[in-house]
Amino acid sequence: MQATQTPSDGYAEVRVVAASPEVARRVAEILRRCFDTTEQRSYPAGPDGGTLLDLTVDTTRAAEPAQSWLETSRSAQATPGGNRPAGK
Repeated sequence: MQATQTPSDGYAEVRVVAASPEVARRVAEILRRCFDTTEQRSYPAGPDGGTLLDLTVDTTRAAEPAQSWLETSRSAQATPGGNRPAGK
């Protein structure tokens, strides 16, 4: 997916930059436990080392605990002054 494209409704593109492939894989595994995801794609992060990992997350098919968090998040956003972080 190109950086200028927006994912379909309910999907999010996630990019993880980590010092090692193992750390990036651990983050991807946690996301997979909460959401349906595509197969991860990993690349070298740059000339100084590290790993860049991209995957697509389907938020419409969330598992617990993400499902509960998403429902709470949607409720907070629907109310004026919801608990959204500043600048988001």
